[in-house]
Order: sequence, then structure tokens, then C-alpha cells
Amino acid sequence: MLDRRRLLQGSTSLAVLGLAGCAVAVPKAPPPAIVLAAIRAEIDRLFDITVCLRPFRAQGPRLDTEEVGRKLVVHNYGHGGSGWSLSWGSAHVVVGKAMASSPKEIAVIGCGALGLTAAITAQQAGASVTIYARDLLPETRSARATGSWTPDSRIALADKIAPDFPALWEQMARTSFHTYRRYLGLPGTPVEWSDRYYLSGGEHANHHPPSPLDFASFGERILDITPHSEELPAGATNFPATSSVRRASLMQFNIADLGHTLMSDFLAAGGKFVRAEFHSLSDVARLKESVVINCTGYAARALCQDDSVVPVRGQIGWLIPQPEVNYGLYYDGVSVLSRRDGIVVQMLEGGDMRGYDDDHEVVDRAESEDAVKRIAALYAQA
Repeated sequence: MLDRRRLLQGSTSLAVLGLAGCAVAVPKAPPPAIVLAAIRAEIDRLFDITVCLRPFRAQGPRLDTEEVGRKLVVHNYGHGGSGWSLSWGSAHVVVGKAMASSPKEIAVIGCGALGLTAAITAQQAGASVTIYARDLLPETRSARATGSWTPDSRIALADKIAPDFPALWEQMARTSFHTYRRYLGLPGTPVEWSDRYYLSGGEHANHHPPSPLDFASFGERILDITPHSEELPAGATNFPATSSVRRASLMQFNIADLGHTLMSDFLAAGGKFVRAEFHSLSDVARLKESVVINCTGYAARALCQDDSVVPVRGQIGWLIPQPEVNYGLYYDGVSVLSRRDGIVVQMLEGGDMRGYDDDHEVVDRAESEDAVKRIAALYAQA
């Protein structure tokens, strides 16, 4: 019979020898809880580049009225980078003024975001509406917008606004927000929510000189309807470990679907579209309607001879859509948002002053290629 003590001692010796002959297993770190599909940031997938001039006014949007001949003209332009975001709220303000004399017919000049929403709001108020414009929405500057809910993006300068403007802005923002709520879940997904990831790092991360202009910010007035951002713990995503990551949820507009939905709603309610050009505000005299809502955006600078309208150039590169990518991100001075009609890539290096007072609508391909390369560098680290 074997000695039990010697047997145990021998087993222990074999175990020690076995451990000495191989590496000790180290527990692996758990996989990230949030795994995001990679954006195929490749130059040959850049299928289009568009440029938009946003109409900025230091005082904020123009929403007043004036008499032009025998016409009442209600102005609705100068929303900076907040045209889509504030469109419904702005529409309620100007339609209220347009309907003061209870006209049966209203003319709307312009078929962009502000024109379409003003036209539909006027219909809902009981007026028969005709839109007069050179272009339908797909050809307007509104169609070249990023498509994010940004209600105070370059909306005004803090030291130029009237005392009552913050409250007016809040009213417009809340009205727009709750109106867009009706478009969530519709066929074509014209409006939806998406997560955005804000990453630190990048070769050009600190190339943001302070702005010489104090752009107004009113986000604190609507915190109750705005999801807060959160700092994610290290390793929570499959982004490179060298980046700190903040996440926020924002509403986004899939503008191709949204525009189609708005135009269809307008026409279904009896609206009419007439192709027309206006070279000066006096040209409205030829319209049959006695009340006109002017929603011409940046074109109002020339139409109304309004030098308070300052162009803010913005360029977007369009990558081929990826249905599996359902988020947006900001990294190394570049903003990216995945939409149904493409992944928009926009250079934002330079902050709010980028594109300010620049009226060049010529495409700069090198700018978009640089933006795509910066995003490619991010995924190359993963």
C-alpha cells in the first residue's frame, strides 16, 4: 500500500513543476459594453460635397413686419445654424402676426426649412397658402444642413440681443421640440434620436483659438427637455483607450425624408407651389396675396438689402450610408453624423468662427478629404 503522506507530497511537487513550466493565466479584461460599428472613412466613399451659407444676424432672427406697397410682409430669416431646429417655433411667431387681419390667403416666399414650416402652420391657422420660390427644398441651402437639433447654434451675439430675446428663443425652441415629437416613428424616419460620442485626443485637438465674438447660448433654459451628457468609464466603448468619451443623445433630422414629408403634407392640405424669382422686396407687389411671409434665408441679404445678415460658410462631405452605423461623433475637430441619406462629415476646427463672414460656396475638396482622414485615423487606433 502507498504511503498517503508521500502520495500527497508527490502530487504537490508535480503541481509546482507544472506551474513552473507554463505561464500563469491572467484574467482578461471584460469586453466593452458598447460596441459600435466602425465608420468606413475612406476617400473613395466620399460621394458628394456640399456647401451651405447660414444666415447669421447678431441681433437674432428677423421676425418683424413692414408694409411694402399694399402688402404686409412678415419677415422670418436670419436663424444662423438653428434654422431647422427653431423652424416650427419661428413659424408660430410669424404666422400669428400674418393672421392678425384674418387673411384668407397667404403667400410664403422660400421653400426651405422656414418656408415649409411657416406654410404648414399658416394652413393649420386656416389660410390658403401658396409658396413662391425659385427652388424646391432639395435645391435650397436648407437641404445642405447637418441635420442636428442645435437650437442656439450661432443664433445671436450675447451683447446684441434685445432683453426679451432669451424668453422668445425659449418659446420657439420648446414649440419646435414638441412639434418635431410628432414626426418620430413615421415611415421614412424623418426625425429620430441618436447617440453622439465626444472623444478627446487627436493631432489637431487643441487648434481652437478663442472666439473674438461672444455667441449667445441659451441651452440652460431648456434643460428639462434636453438629455444630459455623461462621461463614460474607460473601456466602456470600443473607441481607442487613449480617448476620454462623453455620450449624449440628440434629436436629428433626416432631411431628405423630412423634406419629402413636409412637402407632401403641404400639398395634401391644398397648398400650391409656384416657381418664381424675386430680385427686390418690391417684387412682392405682383403677388395676389395681401400678406407675405418672407422666408428667404441668406438670400434675404440681397432681397431686403439687409447687411446685418452675415454668411457663415459650412461644408459637408457625404460618405456612403452604413445602416449599421447609428450614431454621431466628434473627434479631432471633425463632426460626423450618420443619416439615412449618407454619413455627413464636417470640419469644425476653429470653433464658432469657422466660416464666419465667408460667402464662398465653391467646394473645397481638400477640406473634406482632410476631415475623412482624421476620422480614419481614429478607427486605425482601435
